[in-house]
Amino acid sequence: MMTHKGTQTLKTERLILRRFAVDDAADMFYNWANDERVTRFLTWEPHGSIELTKEILKTWCAAYQEKNCYNWVIELEGRAIGGISVVLLNEKHESAELGYCMGYDNWGKGIMTEAVKAVRDYLFGEIGVHRIVIHHALKNPASGRVAQKCGFTLEGIEKEVFKSKTGEFWDMAQYAMIRKAWDGVKLVE
Repeated sequence: MMTHKGTQTLKTERLILRRFAVDDAADMFYNWANDERVTRFLTWEPHGSIELTKEILKTWCAAYQEKNCYNWVIELEGRAIGGISVVLLNEKHESAELGYCMGYDNWGKGIMTEAVKAVRDYLFGEIGVHRIVIHHALKNPASGRVAQKCGFTLEGIEKEVFKSKTGEFWDMAQYAMIRKAWDGVKLVE
């Protein structure tokens, strides 16, 4: 059974994962939300204005009133550089799906792996989820490497399940971890 605690602040060696604030709009817009390189494999278009980013942040901040809202800004050295959230929560099956993105300037530095591990540990250890899933477009193998480095197992490939913004259908990989496997991963980390 899950015990919802909402988006709590999580700290890692380099990062602070915390709730978004409307004041994060400039960092969010300029560091990742308006960058086609970041949004290429995501479901949303790059933000056309900082005003749009502010409106989205207002909605996200209002959602924090719900105990089952899990949406963190990734902060590095006092700057918001990306986000990680539970994009799908299934109460009946006690499962969560993670989604994440980060500004291009911070790609390839192990930052997202660090953030995913922190959220993974929080969801299994504090919330009590049974299973966590990560999907990524096969055209975005870096996202799959994050899942692998965090101990997730490739469960399969879904053929042409994601329609890109250009109208092309992409294959998606599905990675997952169950709590029992997490117990084992935590012993070796």
